[in-house]
Amino acid sequence: MLDLTGKNALVTGIANNRSIAWGIAQQLHKAGANLGVTFLPDDRGRYEAKVKELVEPLHPSLFLPCDVQNQDQIKEIFAALQQEWGRLDILIHCLAFANKEDLGGAFSQVSQEGFNLALDVSAYSLVQLSAAAKPLMTEGGSIVTLSYLGGARVIPNYNVMGVAKAALEMNVRYLAAELGPQNVRVNAISAGPIRTLASSAVGGILDMIHHVEEISPLKRTVTQTEVGNAAAFLSSDLAAGITGQILYVDSGYSIMGM
Repeated sequence: MLDLTGKNALVTGIANNRSIAWGIAQQLHKAGANLGVTFLPDDRGRYEAKVKELVEPLHPSLFLPCDVQNQDQIKEIFAALQQEWGRLDILIHCLAFANKEDLGGAFSQVSQEGFNLALDVSAYSLVQLSAAAKPLMTEGGSIVTLSYLGGARVIPNYNVMGVAKAALEMNVRYLAAELGPQNVRVNAISAGPIRTLASSAVGGILDMIHHVEEISPLKRTVTQTEVGNAAAFLSSDLAAGITGQILYVDSGYSIMGM
């Protein structure tokens, strides 16, 4: 039985009730984990209020702002974790961003600024958070991030985010090699297309979902709950021998040639 009782889990990237991170947080809570949740701060406090209300039923013991481009804020998050929990067992990384204009059109026209922004927020942030989490994972642990098939194959209207996901997947492998000796596992879930706030920036997202429903072996796309279940599994002792892997949760779409 999947049991995360007594485990401390930090979940990043919840924006609203459509977020994959929200599905993951629900399943971690269901398995008994003690949750900490981050939100993206903004001047008007809109995200904070929305996320706080959403996660209230999960009773998170920590609720913290997280802008991964703010180094001081990252330090404050993990200082709070150390003070409140003493150790961290699970880190869920669900952070990605690219300018909308860099997701479509000619890839060769992606600006250097846009390229760097996408790689920084979507890939390097995993390195940053893992480095901060490492000293707190004193009893081993699990780090799980979210990828997508666009990091391995060309997907229309994905462009620079595909490059960012490719970098993210290599980050998973290098971090798994580094952290393995202290029994910290690092894996990614490559989820099928789900309509979220983030995916709405990808042109033709509904066409992508319908295509998966037609082509995939299961003839449907996946749900937040299914991705959440996979993340909870990877976070648990049931996955004790799994690290450095990209787990496809996509109704089998990625195996199909035509």
